[in-house]
Amino acid sequence: MGEPLWLKSYEEGVPQSLNYPEKTVAQIVDDIAAKMPDHKALVFYQKEITYGELKLYTDLLAAALIRDGVKKGDRVALMAPNTPQYVISYLAVQKAGAVLVQVNPMYVERELVHLLHDSGAKVIVAMHSFYPRIKAVKNQTQLEKIILFDFAPFEAPEGTVEFEAYAKSAFGIKVEFPEIDCVNDPAVLQYTGGTTGIAKGATLTHRNVLANPMQVTAWMKSCEFGKEVVLGVLPFFHAYGMSVGMNFSLINAGTLVLLPRFDITEVMNTIKAYRPTVFPGVPTMYIAINNYPDAGSYGIDSIKECISGSAPLPVEVALKFEELTGGHLVEGYGLSEASPVTHCNPLGGKRKVGSIGLPFPDTLAKIVDPEDYTRELPPGEIGELAVKGPQVMKGYWNMPEETARVLKDGWLYTGDVARMDEEGYFYIVDRKKDMIIASGYNIYPREVEEVLFEHPKVKEAVVVGVPHEYRGETVKAYVVLKEGETATADEIIAFCKERLAAYKVPKAVEFRTELPKTAVGKVLRRQLREEELGRK
Repeated sequence: MGEPLWLKSYEEGVPQSLNYPEKTVAQIVDDIAAKMPDHKALVFYQKEITYGELKLYTDLLAAALIRDGVKKGDRVALMAPNTPQYVISYLAVQKAGAVLVQVNPMYVERELVHLLHDSGAKVIVAMHSFYPRIKAVKNQTQLEKIILFDFAPFEAPEGTVEFEAYAKSAFGIKVEFPEIDCVNDPAVLQYTGGTTGIAKGATLTHRNVLANPMQVTAWMKSCEFGKEVVLGVLPFFHAYGMSVGMNFSLINAGTLVLLPRFDITEVMNTIKAYRPTVFPGVPTMYIAINNYPDAGSYGIDSIKECISGSAPLPVEVALKFEELTGGHLVEGYGLSEASPVTHCNPLGGKRKVGSIGLPFPDTLAKIVDPEDYTRELPPGEIGELAVKGPQVMKGYWNMPEETARVLKDGWLYTGDVARMDEEGYFYIVDRKKDMIIASGYNIYPREVEEVLFEHPKVKEAVVVGVPHEYRGETVKAYVVLKEGETATADEIIAFCKERLAAYKVPKAVEFRTELPKTAVGKVLRRQLREEELGRK
């Protein structure tokens, strides 16, 4: 179709192509440490860590891992909130040539077993409070070493080691860090449901996880090396927080202000104290700030740029936030398989209501016929969104058939239904059909339904996303009980809480005598969703 339409839509000053160095994020951090050793890298409550200190800590931890047998390509799991130990571990695993396995700290035992077993992780770094879950599943995994940390001193349980003591044990030890092939060597396994409910490890290379924050940097024309303060409250175990928060700050010699969870009062006080310039988040975070009493008195006018992701951004939310801060808040789009960002509305340029914007530099996008992926559709027609760029994953970990299904000739077929307008702006029409997005978290109905079907009283169950004022969507379960059985909504919800991460648990349960189905017996999710919308 000739030159991509979006090229002519770029703002002046945003390059269409970038030069990606043959370096890892960790190596770039080392370069910054050599030139700016005393520059502040991390802030965690009262603790501050310079780039020089960050390099020292990561060198020590990497050396300890190599000394204890971690080889290039081995998997090291990381189960932690946003803390200095998270950042140190992330960079140290890169230096050791190992592959970091991102673990959502909210995972319950059954989810943890799958992820650790599938990845084959030999080592896990985790917060001490998560240890009971790790201990419960250890025998079902390949774990050989458990490294724990906490905010306060603690006694490491038998069979584990304390993070700081473990790193310090490598003082004076000389090890050789392996050479890294940035284009091909995996850096991160980012587990995702992808286009189905089975958790798969999106294999992100060192090029992938460096390219995406570089693309973000190019998009933020106001970004100044060594001068940005980034509010890191978006979880780093999520690809979005990893790339747009942590790695973006690190490669730009930014100061990363860490918060382990989103608490609006704590966030506002942190903004007042540290004056962040960049604040990546999800719509619920911006909604909370917009509605915070006397928000303008907390110094939020320091915020220059925000990219919102993981869920649609209502235009009213963006406009109110921009009015309060004087900065820019725009909607972007991505998926774990693309490290994750592929599209974004211009910051300060032309943005369109309901649009995910334009493709990032070096990123191609097209709409294809869902029945024939070789047929590209013209502007205005609805089809499947496909993307191609340096941030697109290598494939799914040990899943060649799934990889072949979504990756063809370098193009990632997202499974999202979308369209492109005449100016090259893209619009998501339907997010992977059935996926629920609650407070930025992706929830796959099948996974919740499988738990519901385990309940001895449940005959049939289906889960849909229903509108929610704050979370965007929330999980609702429709349940048909077995004959003669009775149950309460609280009973069903309690059953799910024992088996699912909190954000996946249904917030509402409706009992029915039957579920709407097609002639072939397929449950009509859309009908249930439309019924719910009709009640509003």
